This record gives sequence, C-alpha cells and structure tokens, in this order.
Amino acid sequence: MDNPAALRHLPRKDEGAHTMTTGFFWDERCFWHAGGNYVFTMPVGGLVQPLAAGGLPENPETKRRMKNLMEVTGLFAELDTRSAAPANREALARVHPETYLDDFKRLSDAGGGELGHAVPFARGGYELAALSAGLSIAAVDAVARGKLQNAYALSRPPGHHCLPDLPNGFCLLANIAIAIEAAQAKGLAKRVIVLDWDVHHGNGTEAIYYDRDDVLTISLHQEGNYPIDTGGLKDRGRGAGEGYNINLPMHAGSGHTAYLHAMDRVVIPAIEAFAPDMIIVACGYDAAIIDPLARMQATAETFAEMTKRIRSTAERLCDGKLVLVHEGGYSEAYVPFCGHATIAALAGSKIDAPDPMARSLHARQPSPAFDAFLRQSIDDMAWQLDL
Repeated sequence: MDNPAALRHLPRKDEGAHTMTTGFFWDERCFWHAGGNYVFTMPVGGLVQPLAAGGLPENPETKRRMKNLMEVTGLFAELDTRSAAPANREALARVHPETYLDDFKRLSDAGGGELGHAVPFARGGYELAALSAGLSIAAVDAVARGKLQNAYALSRPPGHHCLPDLPNGFCLLANIAIAIEAAQAKGLAKRVIVLDWDVHHGNGTEAIYYDRDDVLTISLHQEGNYPIDTGGLKDRGRGAGEGYNINLPMHAGSGHTAYLHAMDRVVIPAIEAFAPDMIIVACGYDAAIIDPLARMQATAETFAEMTKRIRSTAERLCDGKLVLVHEGGYSEAYVPFCGHATIAALAGSKIDAPDPMARSLHARQPSPAFDAFLRQSIDDMAWQLDL
C-alpha cells in the first residue's frame, strides 16, 4: 500500500470503546434493484442515444460506495448492522391500495416494467421494494422499542415521492409512511415528525398525511425542482391536518448557511411545538453542490451539522428516538462523503472521512450578500408559517 496512513485501522466490534447504539439497516439485495433503458431521466429512443454504461440517476453505486467508505474507515464496524424481513402485505396495505399492490406484483412476476413516472423495475422488483420498506420498518421498530438509540435505513428503492396508488420519482413504495403505520399499529408511536431534507419535495409523504394531525410533515426542498406542481408554502394540510404540513421551498443556490438557518429558524421550532414521540428524516443528499439533479450548494459538512441539530433536538424532546431513511443523492463521487459525515454525526463517532473537495466547495458558497438574501427569504417564510 503506497499510503497506509490514508486508511484507518478497521476495528472489530468488540475492540473499541464506542457504544454501539446506532443501528444501520441494509441489504445487498436492495442494490440489485434495476430499471429500464434510460439516459438520465429520458427513455432511450428517437434522438436519445443509449449510454455505454449507466441509466437512471438512481442507481446502486451511490449507496454501495457510501457503505464501502464506511467499511474502509471503520465506521461500519462501530454500528449495529442488521438486515430485515421484507414488509408483508398487511404492512404495505396500510398505505397502498390492494389494486396497486396487485398490479405491481403481477408486472414484477411477469418480468418487470413501469407503472408510474420514471420508475422502471425488473423481475422481482416488488420483492426488492418490499425489502426496502422492511428495512425502514425494522429501523423504526427497534428505535421505538428502545433497542437502539437511533438508526439509519439504507433503503433502496427510495420512497418519499410514492403516492398511495402511483409510483413516481424513482419511488415504488412509501417506505417511511409504511414504517410509521406499522409502528402506530403496534402502539409504539403516536405523534411522529417526518423531516424531509431531500432536495426534491416529499410529495408522497405529504399526500399520505395531508388530512392528519398525528404526523407533522416538513419538507426543505429546492423551489420548482421536482415535482414542479407541489411543495408550495401555502400547502398546510386539510381538515384535521390543517397546519400539520410545512413546506419550505428554498431558492436555487442555497448553501451551508441557508440550510442551517432553515433548521434553526423553521424546522426546530416546528418540532418543539409539535412535541413528537419520534423523528424520522427522509435523508437525501441531492442538495449537495455537485448533484446532477439539483442546483443547491450544501456540502458534507452541511449534512453533518443538520444531523447534529436534529439529533440534539430528538434527545431533548423524545428520548433521542431518531431514524434516518435514505432517499435521493445522485453523485457517485460525493454521496459517500455526505453519507459518511451524516452517519458519523448520528452515531456520535469520532471517525472521519475528510471531504476531499471541502476547500473547493467552501470557496463556491454563496456570497455574503446572497446569503443575507437567502436568510431573509427563510425568515419571511417563517413569519408566514407563524414560526
């Protein structure tokens, strides 16, 4: 090895002093989820030429490389790593209509295809999506029961765009909602917050809980990105759910300072007012500065600092009961560093994977004048939200 100092010793689980109270739920089979013939988000055909390699931006490599980095640094060995059983039909049917599940299963068994918008799947896609949801269920269950302090579910395919009867945005099943409903059915949680910091609006989660007051949904997302017709500031819920949905559509170009200001000015006050039993984060890394599907300027440090804030809030309000569920993030080069920083912060680990782009990305952060504009925009939205 040319530079042995560049790699850390890989500790066994029994040799470190760090207490393993953070769970990491993953399964190699989730990386095997595959879709159709796409170039970026465009189906191949006509003038769209096929790629020699790749396809949809949602691919296994961002997740696999994140896990690989965690293994190399030793962070993986500090975690309580587990798999889980696939979500059963009863669990899925608490969120999704039987007709949708039947159609999904039938097409999956027939070799795969596509039911929604840019959500192709291969043979066995139903079972892999159920496994992804199962990881979320198991993570939430273990934390709710006090078996783990907090947890991270490396769920794939993701879930926050999936409507009850329509998959879209790479999402086939609503992983987080399925996990919440399973926990509530067992009496493990009554009031839950879903904080979605994926750069795209969490329209699926919002739609599922839009009429309810027992789940507060908060979405920080780039304004006018995806979906283009949801995520407005004035969309606050309906009926019993009025006031229990919060959207913060942030300006393109928002960076580290703006995201932390949004956490301090909007997210944490809203969580404190709701007083949850548990906090679940829809954790996407596509707000990172070099992500191909967004125009934001967050960094690995941003995700670490947001995680520290939300972990501290959970410790104050709900005995630390916090689960992060993986959503988007499409830079194979940078997601591993964002994910490592996030999970290290969640676990309170001292193991670091230094961001190799930190200096360059810091230099590209918004100017003081633009940051002041972004902060004022967030303050204005907070005022309109009565926060």
